[in-house]
Amino acid sequence: MEETFEEIIQSSRPVLIDFFATWCGPCRAMTPVLSELGARLGDRISIVEIDVDQHTDLAVKMKVMGVPTFMIYKNGRQLWSEAGTFTLETLKKNLEDAENQ
Repeated sequence: MEETFEEIIQSSRPVLIDFFATWCGPCRAMTPVLSELGARLGDRISIVEIDVDQHTDLAVKMKVMGVPTFMIYKNGRQLWSEAGTFTLETLKKNLEDAENQ
């Protein structure tokens, strides 16, 4: 059984949500960055990719206006949210900041 969005964001470790679309060039450009981020931080974090075309209701509910949009949650609280592409270092710093909250 798949976890719901609400269950996913309740994690005690930081969860990076990536709202993306398959047709989005900048979203595809973020794929290797997210892979490297996962490799570097491992079990300290979770990375969840959500296709806005398959989950339109959730994207609307979360006020996703453009893709990619990234959000960081921990213990059900949104700690960061921003649209656009980011460097590995920026995402890593935001996740590490979330670990300490």
